[in-house]
Amino acid sequence: MPLYGLGHSVRVYQFAPDEAFGLFDRVGDSQVAYNQVADIMRALGQNPTNKDVQKILGNPSADDMANKRLNFDAFLPMLKQVDALPKGTYDDYVEGLRVFDKEGNGTVMGAELRIVLSTLGEKMSEPEIDALMAGQEDENGSVHYEAFVKHIMSV
Repeated sequence: MPLYGLGHSVRVYQFAPDEAFGLFDRVGDSQVAYNQVADIMRALGQNPTNKDVQKILGNPSADDMANKRLNFDAFLPMLKQVDALPKGTYDDYVEGLRVFDKEGNGTVMGAELRIVLSTLGEKMSEPEIDALMAGQEDENGSVHYEAFVKHIMSV
């Protein structure tokens, strides 16, 4: 059975999909809540948007997200759907950030990047942005976006 990796700094944890699924079963009924599906997928190395997961789950209500449960046999086809979704490449992300490089010197202002991360697309919270940006800004408050993309793609 193939193993899926989940990297945390230097240590690498490997889980088979059924093992990861089992770790999220808090009730012991071999099922997980809908609101755990995205986390399980991310634990298995996928990076679906919340919108993608909502769509795959059939656009459930907030009540269904908290209360509906599914078993591993129902989860596995959903994981395969997420795995088949197009993924952004390094070049895609660099090109997206280049739009904000007003001076053409390979940097963007950290403050501007924080605003973009908190307001566009799948909005990030302040603590998430702080964690992502830690150590990325130089003494002028600029972020070298090619290094930044390498950093976020390795997390």
